[in-house]
Amino acid sequence: MPTTSRRWSHHVTETSDALDIEGGTFAQNDPKKIAAELKRDAERSHRRKSSPYRSAMSMLTFFINRAGRNLPAKRKKTLEQAKDELRRAFGVEDVQRKPAARPKAKKKSR
Repeated sequence: MPTTSRRWSHHVTETSDALDIEGGTFAQNDPKKIAAELKRDAERSHRRKSSPYRSAMSMLTFFINRAGRNLPAKRKKTLEQAKDELRRAFGVEDVQRKPAARPKAKKKSR
């Protein structure tokens, strides 16, 4: 695989209009600090096209997805908690998503 195609996430980070964030934001160990820094950066950024909340949540999700399987479970848990803190910081209600309903099996008639 060519080196350029492996670095797609770097290209997205450099050219995306999602958000300007300071280095070290995701290196924090406290979900509240991560959320606070993302909120501050989202509200200050001039690169974003969407609302500050959506831009901040997108960057956090992008970071989690970019790490993929290499992200340790403890770190992923911290970042997922940061999502909840980000929702609180922006005053967005936590939407409880229900799992997709499975179709019921038809009963056999005798």
